[in-house]
Amino acid sequence: MTSLSTRHLVDPELLPLLDSFPPMQLTREILPAVRDGIVAMLTAQPLPELAVTCRTVFIPSGDGDRSIRCLVVKPVTLPGNSPAILHFHGGGHVLGIPEMNQPQLMRWAAELGCLVLSVDYRLAPETPFPGPMDDAYAALRWLHQSAAELGIDRARIAVSGESAGGAMAACLCLMARDRGEYAIAFQHLEMPRLDDRRPDPPNPFTGEFIWTAANSEFCREAYLAESVSPYASAARASDLAGLPPAYIMVGALDLFVDECLTYTARLIRAGVSAELVVYPGAFHGFRMAKETTVARRADDDNVRALRKAFSR
Repeated sequence: MTSLSTRHLVDPELLPLLDSFPPMQLTREILPAVRDGIVAMLTAQPLPELAVTCRTVFIPSGDGDRSIRCLVVKPVTLPGNSPAILHFHGGGHVLGIPEMNQPQLMRWAAELGCLVLSVDYRLAPETPFPGPMDDAYAALRWLHQSAAELGIDRARIAVSGESAGGAMAACLCLMARDRGEYAIAFQHLEMPRLDDRRPDPPNPFTGEFIWTAANSEFCREAYLAESVSPYASAARASDLAGLPPAYIMVGALDLFVDECLTYTARLIRAGVSAELVVYPGAFHGFRMAKETTVARRADDDNVRALRKAFSR
C-alpha cells in the first residue's frame, strides 16, 4: 500500500470496480483457494457469440512424456497462411489459466482472422523459473513445427500476455533471439512485469489498487527465488537490439508503469520499433471493467496494434 491515497487520480468510471474488488494478500496458504475461486468464476463466465472454435490441445513439452495443456481459438474458417498469437495469461506466475482471457482471445481470432494458442504453463511456487519459460519455448517450437498443419504463417507469429504473461512474452522474445531457432514477429505486452528489481524509492502514485507491491513481492519470490536471468526478468538483459517490434500498454497508476516506460525507451534506443500507450486514471487490471470507456479503448487499441503488426 502506498503511503498516500491515489483514489482522486482514478478514472471515475473505474471506481465501481475498485469498490467491488475484494482486497487480497497472497500467501502460500491461500493460493489453493484463490485458484479454485478463479475456476469457479470462469464456469459462470459468459462467452461472446462469435464464429470461432475453442478447443483444448496437449502439446509436447520436450521433457519426457510430459505434455502442456493449451487453449486453441480460431475462426470457424481459417484461411491458409494466417497469422498466429502465442498467448500467456496473467496471475503473477502463481495463478491463472488460459480461459481467463477466452472472451478477448475469441475477439482477436474473429476480428484478426488468426489462430490463438494460450498456454496453461506450470505455476510457481510448485514450478519456479525456468519451468514456465521452458513451457513457453516449447509452445513456440510447436507452433513453428506445426505451422503447415495448423494453417499459419511462421513469419507472422506474435507473442502476447498480460502482467506475468507479459513478462513471459517479453522474456520469450529474448530467448528466441538468442537461440536463433524460431522467429517471433511481434511482441504485444499488456501491463507487463518487466523488472524484478524493487524501485528505490518507489513511485508513491502507483500500486495502491488491485495489484500491490506486497503481492508482487510474494510472486517474485515464488517465481524467481535468486534468479537474475534476463529470461526471467526482461529488464535484466544488457542488450535489447534485434528484438521484434513491440506494443506495450499500461495504466498510469499501475505498479509496473515506470518499468514499462524505461523498457520502451531502451527498446527505442536499441533500434526496435516500439509503441507505448499509458491510460490515465487506470490501475492494474482495469480492463476487468469491460464496459468502461477506457477498457473499451484498450481493447480496440489491442486489436489495432495486432492488425498493424500482421499487415507488415
